[in-house]
Amino acid sequence: MIDRLKVFAIGLLYLVLSPFLVAHSEELHLAVASNFSAPMKELVQRFEANYLEENHLEESDLEESLKVKLRISYGSSGKFFAQIKHGAPFDIFFSADQAKILALIDAGLAEPESRFTYAQGTLVLWSASGLTETQLQQRLRNLDFNYLALANPRLAPYGLAAEQVLENMGLLTASRSRWVLGENISQAYQFVISAHADMGLLAMSQLKGENPEEYWLIPADLYSPIYQDAVILKKAAHSTLAKRFYAFMRSDAAKSIIQAYGYHTP
Repeated sequence: MIDRLKVFAIGLLYLVLSPFLVAHSEELHLAVASNFSAPMKELVQRFEANYLEENHLEESDLEESLKVKLRISYGSSGKFFAQIKHGAPFDIFFSADQAKILALIDAGLAEPESRFTYAQGTLVLWSASGLTETQLQQRLRNLDFNYLALANPRLAPYGLAAEQVLENMGLLTASRSRWVLGENISQAYQFVISAHADMGLLAMSQLKGENPEEYWLIPADLYSPIYQDAVILKKAAHSTLAKRFYAFMRSDAAKSIIQAYGYHTP
C-alpha cells in the first residue's frame, strides 16, 4: 500500500512540475556577427551564472535543472542574412549593422518591436609585428606593406567601413591589389595573426589585451558609424528564453561587458 502511495505521489509531482520542466528545456539558436564572438562568449557565461544564482543552483545542476541550450553560430552578417531569408532556424540575429535587420523586418521575418542597437563598433589598424600607432599610420599612408587584411565589404559591415576608410584617405585604388579579403572580420584577423597580411583593418574588440600603443584607432570621421542591431526572429516570437536573454542583453551588467571589449553602447 505504501509503495503504491509513493508511485502515485511521484506521478502526481511529475504532472505538477512537467510544464516547468518543458519550459526549462527550451533551446535558443543565436546568429552572431563574428566581430562580437569574444564578448558574446562572456555574456553567455554571465547569463548562465545569473540563472544559477537566481535559482539557488550549483554549476553542476545547470544542464540538468536549467536545460538552457544556447547554440551560437558566428559568421558574416551577410551570410546570416541570406540564410535567414532562406529559412535557417535561428531565433535571434545579432548583426554587425542595421540595414540587414531592417530588411528582415520589412520582409516579415523578424519582430519589429524587438529591434535594438546592442553595440557600436570601432575600427582599428593593427599589425602582429608590434608596429606603433605612428608606424602603422605612416605605412598605410605610404602603401609601405605587401598585404592588407580586411573583411569582404560585400558581406561584412566592418569590411565596408574599412573600404570607406581607404577611400576617404585616397588609398582605395592604389591599395586594392594588396587586399586580402576575409569572409568575415574574424578571418581577416587570422590573416594578420598568421602573417598572411602585414596589417589589417579590424574590429577593436578583437584586440582586447593588446598593448594600446600598438594599434591605430581609426578616426570616426573616416567611416560611417557601425551601429550593430539585434532582432528576435518570427520563429522565436513567443519564446520565453529569447525574451529573457534579450532582457539580459539590455542590462547594465551586459553593457559593462560589451564596453570592456571596446564597443560603445546606447
